[in-house]
This record gives sequence, structure tokens and C-alpha cells, in this order.
Amino acid sequence: MFDCQSCGACCSYSADWPRFSTEDDEQLDRIPKKFVSVDLSGMRCEGVRCSALSGEVGKHTACGIYDLRPDVCRACMPGGDDCLMARAAHGLAVS
Repeated sequence: MFDCQSCGACCSYSADWPRFSTEDDEQLDRIPKKFVSVDLSGMRCEGVRCSALSGEVGKHTACGIYDLRPDVCRACMPGGDDCLMARAAHGLAVS
């Protein structure tokens, strides 16, 4: 079992990952502007970490916009390939 709230690796893996692609304008308008990148292409990141992520990766994390998060975030499933790749990059157990 993978507990996203004690992980957060997928939200702190790549500044290129949290991109907008399938969201409609209504979905995008609900995301607070402080979390959107300057070029409006995705979530604003601080280095590789999504600005909406709070807490310490691998300990306790939370998404500040969980109910409004983009589709790419919704598609990342606990234990899925993206999840395991991000966990491995942070040195977190993958099995």
C-alpha cells in the first residue's frame, strides 16, 4: 500500500510534469493563480516541487488544491509507474 500523504514524491519530481493538457478553461480558472506557472502551461514549481505541495516528502505531505488539482495529478495512481519512478528518485521504497 502506498500512502500519498506520507509520500508526495510525484509532486516533487519534475517541474515539467505538472502540466495542463486536458483541462477545460473552467477547471483552470478554479486553480488559484499563485499556483499556476507564469506561462500558464501548468503548476508553478519551486525547483522540481509543485508549489501546491506542503510538508516534507517521504514524511507527511498534502496538496493545497487537492479538489482542484489538474488532470495529470489525478492520473498518477499510488503504486503506478509514475508513482514508482518518483519514489525511486527520492530514494523511497518502491516495494
